[in-house]
Amino acid sequence: MLPLYQVDAFTHRPFAGNPAAVCLLERPADAGWMQQVAAEMNLAETAFVVPAGTQWGLRWFTPTVEVDLCGHATLAAAHVLWQQGLAAAGKRIVFESKSGPLVADQDGSAIWLDFPALPPREVAPPSGLIPALGVVPIWVGQGGDDWLVVVDSVDAVQSLTPDLPTLSAQPGRGVIVTALADGAGGAEWDLVSRFFAPGAGIDEDPVTGSAHCVLAPYWGGRLKRTELTGQQLSPRGGTVQMQWTGDRVRLGGQAVTVLSGSLTV
Repeated sequence: MLPLYQVDAFTHRPFAGNPAAVCLLERPADAGWMQQVAAEMNLAETAFVVPAGTQWGLRWFTPTVEVDLCGHATLAAAHVLWQQGLAAAGKRIVFESKSGPLVADQDGSAIWLDFPALPPREVAPPSGLIPALGVVPIWVGQGGDDWLVVVDSVDAVQSLTPDLPTLSAQPGRGVIVTALADGAGGAEWDLVSRFFAPGAGIDEDPVTGSAHCVLAPYWGGRLKRTELTGQQLSPRGGTVQMQWTGDRVRLGGQAVTVLSGSLTV
């Protein structure tokens, strides 16, 4: 039997933030089997963690595909390793992943992840993207495998009701829609966003750590700031702290374990 946990990430309270499953392996597993487990869990991401010397191997699967980078499931994996005593409290965790080494540090109740920055470049959107979103963009770009669509208000982000079947046919992993917070959330938030990836089996992701690797350099460059706070305006909602240092982004947040058990197959 393999230990299996469900963790709400980028939140300090249960039933908010982004849920991820974390499966602790004894040895590397077959990708097809991991994909079946992720489909069974039916969460945005399932993380598989395996010992790798003094480090940990880490892979992420949505219900339908393996992905190269996932913030909230990495945060959840680090949370589980510390919580279960598999990593010493306060000791840095290094994950080996398809996106290279990823570092997790503890700072009180917060977990900080060191991820690659994905600065977006301005490009023309594919023909169906903007009609599928139903917004009037003020800037469109691409960072990593995601589209970034900037709109002029928090309300434009919050009121989105995209055409998901059309959106799923667009190239790339997903679509980030963002705006300046402009006073929403008081002085706590600098920016807001939502993330849609129906082509990867995720209609709307509750909180997307990796999307903030795009958002941090975009808004950091425009606001001339290296430290930002983002609020993802999904129904569950969640907060991501960002520290942008050029080619890297540190993502900060909290996590709560809501379920633990064993995988018997």
